[in-house]
Amino acid sequence: MPDLTNPRAERVKAVRALAGRSARLRHGRYLVEGPQGVRELVREAPDAVVDLYLTPEAAGRHIDILAAAHDAELPVRTATPEVLRAMSPDCQEVLAVARTARVTLGALLAGSPRLVSVLHHVRDPGNAGTVIRASDAAGAGGAVLTEASVDVHNPKVVRSTAGSLFHLPVVTGAPLAEVVAALHAAGLQVLAADGGGEWDLDDLLDLVGDATSAAGAPDLAAPTAWLFGNEAWGLRPEDRALADAVVRVPLHGRAESLNLATAATVCLYASARAQRRS
Repeated sequence: MPDLTNPRAERVKAVRALAGRSARLRHGRYLVEGPQGVRELVREAPDAVVDLYLTPEAAGRHIDILAAAHDAELPVRTATPEVLRAMSPDCQEVLAVARTARVTLGALLAGSPRLVSVLHHVRDPGNAGTVIRASDAAGAGGAVLTEASVDVHNPKVVRSTAGSLFHLPVVTGAPLAEVVAALHAAGLQVLAADGGGEWDLDDLLDLVGDATSAAGAPDLAAPTAWLFGNEAWGLRPEDRALADAVVRVPLHGRAESLNLATAATVCLYASARAQRRS
């Protein structure tokens, strides 16, 4: 028999409440939903795990998660599908409760990253999570969500990272000017991604390694932090002014624009490619 069978139990209500920001802040805990996110949490940050919940059927399907949890001596509880759905309708019968941990900007920069993503006024959870995932895939050394951005522990953000949240340091809550100053002090150039940018990303890629590069052109092979703005209005003039250069992603077809996550992925991979070639 599963350990938990009552979907109206107080424990179930307490877990479900963590979908809300106020409960997350009050208890210092958040939800990790689905086998991929939970798998990476257990592998990469077992000390953060408070509880792990699976149905007996899911435990049989995801033996690797169960084995890693047992190796780390983590508390594992089985529950009926009804209980797991009551805790989270999006967990696919695998759910973890994790402790929140604040990552400082100093700790991120102590790793001497050559590529960082900075999200400012990014409000959509899916976009934020996808940019974190793209940052991880491109080999970035970290990501920053400024004080004006979505809560990184929002369940939709965590789910959208597909486990990448546990692969690289993610800083939250810092003012943009403070972030840019720290990045500059650490030796990173800051490039703002904006459709009206002076520099074309394709042109900058063509200039990598060219001794006759255009005067003043940013070097994509240099340590770089990319600054991405709000989904609707992008970056304000005062935000763009903080950057060393403003770069546009070229549109070769008839599309009016790219969404934030797609544009961010293109920029991050352009830097990753340039840095590999240098």
